Amino acid sequence: MKSDLDTLMQVGKLDAIVVLGDAEHNPPMYYFVGGGHVTGAVLIKKRDQAPVLFYNDMERDEAAKSGLDTRSLNQFDLEELRKQANGDMLLATAMRLQKILADFGLTRGRVGVYGHTEFSSTFGMMLHLQKLMPEVEFIGESGMDSIFLRAMETKEESEVARIRKMGKVTTEVVRRVAEYLTSREVRTDEVLLKEDGSPLTIGDVKSKINLWLSELGAENPEGTIFAIGRDAGVPHSAGNPTDLITLGKTIVFDIYPCEPGGGYFYDFTRTWSLGYADPEAQALYDQVHEVYNKVLDNFDLNAPFKQYQQMVCEYFESKGHKSQLNTKAPLDGYVHSLGHGVGLNIHERPFSGLQAGDDHRLAPGVVVTSEPGLYYPEKGMGVRIEDTYWMRPDGKIELLAEYPYDFVLPMKKWKKK
Repeated sequence: MKSDLDTLMQVGKLDAIVVLGDAEHNPPMYYFVGGGHVTGAVLIKKRDQAPVLFYNDMERDEAAKSGLDTRSLNQFDLEELRKQANGDMLLATAMRLQKILADFGLTRGRVGVYGHTEFSSTFGMMLHLQKLMPEVEFIGESGMDSIFLRAMETKEESEVARIRKMGKVTTEVVRRVAEYLTSREVRTDEVLLKEDGSPLTIGDVKSKINLWLSELGAENPEGTIFAIGRDAGVPHSAGNPTDLITLGKTIVFDIYPCEPGGGYFYDFTRTWSLGYADPEAQALYDQVHEVYNKVLDNFDLNAPFKQYQQMVCEYFESKGHKSQLNTKAPLDGYVHSLGHGVGLNIHERPFSGLQAGDDHRLAPGVVVTSEPGLYYPEKGMGVRIEDTYWMRPDGKIELLAEYPYDFVLPMKKWKKK
């Protein structure tokens, strides 16, 4: 939680943190600012002190909405600094940040640097800044272990409420997609048709998804996986826009929208086969659904997340599938880990991979996905089931958005011959 940041900074021996970039689609900045049209901002937080947000004057009202102590970047004359830097804008921005840090008494010590920015310009500025401030050690952290992901790992109830709300938006869009697909006319070759009689494609369905998300107040910055046949057998294949929607083929529908401005995400997957299912695909689905339920039945508060990855690997291997347990980087069978945390990042702590540390636990307050799957691209099929759960502080495990687990969706205007 955000209240853990000072402790995490102390453990990491950080005297301060600097967050750079916009307030939207920038999780470290959003965590403090809460979004809004604040661009090119600088946030400084010394350990055990409240953060201060530096903004551009045109966005002063947007910055004020954050409720933080705000100060104008224009108090530092960037044009004058640019003249002093002989026209080098990267050096000028480094000089400005040097002055900001000096105003906070940060002329030595360890300072962590965070934020989503254009890498080249930030890298160039930081090279200059390190030369300007040789007694400051600027720290970069691995994403999995950064103090931000550690703080974000456990959620306050207000954060979970926002994720739950996104879950309701997500499942409503999924419901609309299912209704739309099952109400289509079907051509004699089992291809679904649009209202105008032309073939329905993956791209057509994705356009509907984006429209409905927008109507319901969500954004889709990471895209959507809606993949059929062979593409369903490659876990992160987004789907070929020109592929036709056809009966009897597995469709993996993985949807992970967020609040407008890059707020909290939700993550959800269902696998469908329209009209009827290939018997082998049905068998895969049954196994995935069985182990999905087995994991849920065995979830324990504070247990290491990776022990459930071990459970899923062992189950699938007992059914004759490859997994990461005994095959390095398998391309078919069970090829990924069981789940991950969800929040301001679509993937965050805790992680469930077999190599994850024991500190990646189902601790009270974490929000995680459970998403076992089986993939056989050369057989033209893949299956995944995914939901998002909250490990509640009272020890209960809450599914944040309910939706049916039907694999075969009956077509309303087609009968199997």
